[in-house]
Amino acid sequence: MDKSKRDKLIMKYAPLVKNIVGRMAFKLPIDAADHEDLINVGIMGLMEALDKFDQNRNVQFETYARFRIRGAILDELRSRDWVPRSIRHKDSKLEKALDSLKKILGRPPDEHEVAAHLGITLEAYFKLLDDTKSIPIVSQEDLTPDYISSHSVSDVMEAVDRGNPLDLIAGEELKNHLKKVIDDLPVKEKMIISLYYYDEMTMKEIGRILDLTESRVCQLHTQAVLRLRSTMKNVWH
Repeated sequence: MDKSKRDKLIMKYAPLVKNIVGRMAFKLPIDAADHEDLINVGIMGLMEALDKFDQNRNVQFETYARFRIRGAILDELRSRDWVPRSIRHKDSKLEKALDSLKKILGRPPDEHEVAAHLGITLEAYFKLLDDTKSIPIVSQEDLTPDYISSHSVSDVMEAVDRGNPLDLIAGEELKNHLKKVIDDLPVKEKMIISLYYYDEMTMKEIGRILDLTESRVCQLHTQAVLRLRSTMKNVWH
């Protein structure tokens, strides 16, 4: 491919890179400079996609490019250890609280009940949600050996990265269970999960629809993710 054509394709797909970075980076405590770095890393992934794309394969270039761009960004994030152990500890603490209260109450607890259960103020609870927003619904560590052995590493990482929980579940029984768990979420959290994972809207766009700030949407998203994780872990393993 000549340089002129290559440069045009890079310009054409640059918005795709920004979109992917935006969706991945909203969960991370990064500043503007880090965000720009990730865009540069994504552009490198795009360039690699242009170099390695095989037109004879039964796959669209954009699909392939998304995979390479996400892969490059994930590699960069892993090298920075972007989910510290302290965050994972907070995540586990919140999951357990949500799970315990749901069993006691027979329904998903609200924010005031979770804060009271933890013995902290509502503001402190919101801070915990902000701190744990980088945790995905299903991480690679949550997958069973059977799932990993029956899928290639690239398939597993693509599914984890895309974040759509249905991509990670092969059996219809588990898929149906997850759908039921999502249906049981509080209304706003259910809408956020649907709009973010299935309609691929940004947190800012969802905020406009629900008349909420982007920050508040992020908190509700994190709370929904924690509810889903705590429930699905009981089934997954």
